[in-house]
Amino acid sequence: MSTVELEAQEREALRKQIEKAIAEHEVILFMKGTPEAPACGFSARTVAILQALGKPFAAVDVLVDPRIRQELSAISNWPTIPQLFVRGELIGGCDITTELFESGELAKILGVEGPQQQPQEPPSGLTQIENRLS
Repeated sequence: MSTVELEAQEREALRKQIEKAIAEHEVILFMKGTPEAPACGFSARTVAILQALGKPFAAVDVLVDPRIRQELSAISNWPTIPQLFVRGELIGGCDITTELFESGELAKILGVEGPQQQPQEPPSGLTQIENRLS
């Protein structure tokens, strides 16, 4: 088997894993980092919104393998991360999730009463900047 064929098989297997994860979880967030340690502000904001609504969710860190992000974007036709799926349907990224949260629509989509608390903003300032110069 050629390298190209092997890579195509691996991509297809990964795509099936992503599709299965989306189908198996009522709410799943593909994000940078983990809910406990988001690796970008957009992912942190989306996690904070879901936590404020008290809705359990699954999460996938797209940073562990760059192919996850590539295949996910091919499936969803959405280029940015995070990506929130509810009952197999792409809701959107951070901006759309924030708008839906603020309007109360996200609570309805998720089938919850409403915010149990306000989302906690990620800390600002130099603590968020990664030093890549050294």
